[in-house]
Parts: sequence; C-alpha cells; structure tokens
Amino acid sequence: MRPLILAAPAALLLAAAACAPTTASNRYAEELRQLAADCDARGGILSPTGQRTGQPQTENVCRITGGATRLPSDG
Repeated sequence: MRPLILAAPAALLLAAAACAPTTASNRYAEELRQLAADCDARGGILSPTGQRTGQPQTENVCRITGGATRLPSDG
C-alpha cells in the first residue's frame, strides 16, 4: 500500500509536466533571433551577460565591434 501512496503524487507531477506549455521557448528563440539581427545591423555581435532571467533582452548585450571611437583619426 505504501508504494502506491508514493507513486500517486509522482504520476500526478509527471502528468502536470507533460501538459506544460512549450511556446515560451519558441518565443524566447524568436526574440533572440530578432535581437541578433538588430545587433548585426548595427555592426555588433550579440554577447551573453551571464544572467539567467528568461528574457533575451536582459541576458544579452550588443557589443559594437568596429568603427566606434571617440578619438580623432587625423594623426
């Protein structure tokens, strides 16, 4: 009887996990692709910040790799 009592919550947990929506990862991937495209259009490279928030806007930064300087180029 005891294994049955322990198995019921485990089965319920597995059933609930199977019904969880999976569209969040697709939305995340789409937002990440858009961020990368915008960053590339600005001449940069999308780089991770190391944060894990579930939002690609806060988990990545656009590092501009060329042409950005404040120093004059006249000599």
